[in-house]
Amino acid sequence: MKIIILFGALFIGFIVWKYWALLIGAGYDPTPMHRVKKMLEIALTNENDIVYDLGSGDGRIIITAARSFGARAVGIEADPFRFIFSWLNVIFTGQKKKIKVCFGDFFKFDLSEATVIILFLYGPTNDRLKSKLMRELKPGSRVVSYVWQFKDWIFDECLINDDIFLYRIPEAVDNDTD
Repeated sequence: MKIIILFGALFIGFIVWKYWALLIGAGYDPTPMHRVKKMLEIALTNENDIVYDLGSGDGRIIITAARSFGARAVGIEADPFRFIFSWLNVIFTGQKKKIKVCFGDFFKFDLSEATVIILFLYGPTNDRLKSKLMRELKPGSRVVSYVWQFKDWIFDECLINDDIFLYRIPEAVDNDTD
C-alpha cells in the first residue's frame, strides 16, 4: 500500500511540475533543435541582435542564438527548476557573457531592448501579449512564434511545414491630421 501511495504522490508531483506553468500561458514542450535554428534564421538573427525567449525552458534557443548567430540573448522562465537547469546549461556552454537568464513571469519584464522575440506559447497567451509587444518593442523588431499565430496580426513570413510565423512590429502610426 505504501508503494502505491508513493507512486501516486510522485505522479501527481510530476503532473503539477510539468503543467503548473499553464497558469501563465505555456507548458513545457521543448522546441526541436532543427526548428530552433529555423526560427532564428527566419528572423535573420545576427550579432547585432538581442534575442528574448519568453518561457525559455532549458535555454536551447538563447544558447543557439548566442553560439550559432552571435547574438546576445535573454531567457525568461517562470518555472524554478527549468530556470536553474537553463542557467546551468548557459554556464556549461561557456556563453554566460552573452546570455542572461531571468526568473519570473515575462509579462512583468521590460522587453524594450529586444530586437527579436522568440516564443512557443499558447494562442490565448500570444493574444494577451500583443499589446505589451506593440507598446514595448521598437518598430522593425521581429517576433517569431512557433505553432501559434497571433490573432488579427498578419505574418511577414511563415514556414508552414514547420509552423513558424514571423511578425514585424510596424512603424508607429501618426494620427495627427493638423
